[in-house]
Amino acid sequence: MIHQKDGGQVGQTISHYKILEKLGEGGMGVVYKAHDTKLDRDVALKFLPVKLTKDPEAKERFVHEAKATSALQHNNICTIHDIDITDDGQLLIGQTMTPLKV
Repeated sequence: MIHQKDGGQVGQTISHYKILEKLGEGGMGVVYKAHDTKLDRDVALKFLPVKLTKDPEAKERFVHEAKATSALQHNNICTIHDIDITDDGQLLIGQTMTPLKV
């Protein structure tokens, strides 16, 4: 599995994303800053937590979140570019890295 409590996944490449740093985590995901090597841009990758990868309902909610968010278009909502599953079965959502406007 990709998620390690010590942040040891930084530097790994998942699909065409090179993980640069951990940004945060919550009940429904762990978010990393990554570099999309195909499009040469930084993105945010959200992974379903390891403990939820075997929960069909949690997986369904995660996919629903990606689909619902991808249907929205607003300056304050990130754009979803990808939803994928890793070789070890973890779901991930690739989305824009939007700088905070203060």
